Amino acid sequence: MKIFNAPQIKELDIYTLQEQKITSAQLMERAADKCATWLRNKYPIHTHFTIFCGLGNNGGDGLVIARILLAHQYKVTVYVVKHSPNTSPDFEENLALLKDSITIKTIISEKHIPPIEEHSVIIDAMFGAGINRPIEGVCKILIDQINTLNNQKVAIDIPSGLPCEVADFSKENTILKANYTLTFEAPKLTFLLPKTAHYVGNWKILSIGLSENYKQTIETQYEYIQSKDILKFTEKRASFSHKGTFGHVEMIGGSYGKMGAVVLATKASLRIGAGLATAYTPNCGMQILQTSVPEAMWTGNLPCEHFLEGNYISTHKTVGIGPGLGIHPKTQTFLHLVIKATKTPMVIDADAINILAKNKEWLNQIPKNSILTPHPKEFERLVGSFTNETEKLQKLRAFTATYQCLVVLKGAHTAIADVNGTIYFNSTGNPGMATGGSGDVLTGMIAGLLAQKYTPLQAAILGVYLHGLAGDLTIKEIGMPSLIASDLVNYIGKATLHM
Repeated sequence: MKIFNAPQIKELDIYTLQEQKITSAQLMERAADKCATWLRNKYPIHTHFTIFCGLGNNGGDGLVIARILLAHQYKVTVYVVKHSPNTSPDFEENLALLKDSITIKTIISEKHIPPIEEHSVIIDAMFGAGINRPIEGVCKILIDQINTLNNQKVAIDIPSGLPCEVADFSKENTILKANYTLTFEAPKLTFLLPKTAHYVGNWKILSIGLSENYKQTIETQYEYIQSKDILKFTEKRASFSHKGTFGHVEMIGGSYGKMGAVVLATKASLRIGAGLATAYTPNCGMQILQTSVPEAMWTGNLPCEHFLEGNYISTHKTVGIGPGLGIHPKTQTFLHLVIKATKTPMVIDADAINILAKNKEWLNQIPKNSILTPHPKEFERLVGSFTNETEKLQKLRAFTATYQCLVVLKGAHTAIADVNGTIYFNSTGNPGMATGGSGDVLTGMIAGLLAQKYTPLQAAILGVYLHGLAGDLTIKEIGMPSLIASDLVNYIGKATLHM
């Protein structure tokens, strides 16, 4: 699913009107009806709604929502926030229609801001996706007051004051903090980023029938991954397949006291469907791996007793490296040998990333289209510090372009950046996955998919999606706080059944 910026959304609306031969007021009615339906399903008939409307089309949406809710016998109070002498034609049209049903109140200055009933649900329809400046004046005062209330708050399309794109964001800006956001057709970029997502609350995409033909022509830098997207490239197994058909993963890592990371990654590579797996660890990991993962083979390389060191000879397997590796100086040299000996895309995680951050000159030697899977701090060690989300995304693109690799930047809505500059945000996963070993499972899953001949981008997208889905399925049965990384491995199979 493509993620659009504000000008692209406007173009898409205009094209839809022409293609479907409808008026903008009719499209507004369609959008508001979807919002009102969601509200009616969410809140019982005795609910009171307080709707704050701006003077543009977002305010027009609020007016239509009010009219529909009134027709279904809900109690509704509507305030028009008069922050400008200018109004949109669709706002005026719907203001006239609503005046026949209720008395509409106007907020012109601070003294007109009303007390709000304690249990009233606040609907934010003041400013939409097109806002391009910080909120000031009476609107700022109103939003600051609303943000102090415990009332449920539902934003229409986007919380007022929050821009579509991070370039316009400043933490000093006044932004309404919503519990729910009802957005149209696709998420906004700021819904998916850590410094802005908390304004949005739980968000829901409502389809309002915008032109699918025109969507295909719009070039975007961002996409949102859903199940229908991964189904396009998921492979089915042929009847006469054998274990060699599905590749051989070599999971390199481990050090004294950190062998569990390799256990998790190796298990995950097999559970996601790799035909064979070999764990490559220091000698102290032999019994642990042979006992914990009987399906896998083990190899070491003398004199690797407690950490990996010495020579490395490529076996042309699909390499995943980093879980539990440690950063001993001899291990750093060993990693360099692995990178130089490996000619096909590899998965690089954890301490392997930390070692590269200390030896950045080695980054140019990584096989083209390799996949790095840092968490935010590891990424910062690679690219340097950044002050805001815009700079972070710029550094992410620059890194993948410079080193011709993919980066899986882990976190809520994990971001997958490809070598061409497109960033894919994931739709699965939950905070219960913020637990030790979760990233090691992801490394194994991506390596296992890469071994099965998925392209690096497909392996990254599919691995991240199924990893998150395994987490979502886990918490339905055991709850969020109880989730541990081993649960993710155990639920990989159930996640694949949902594809």
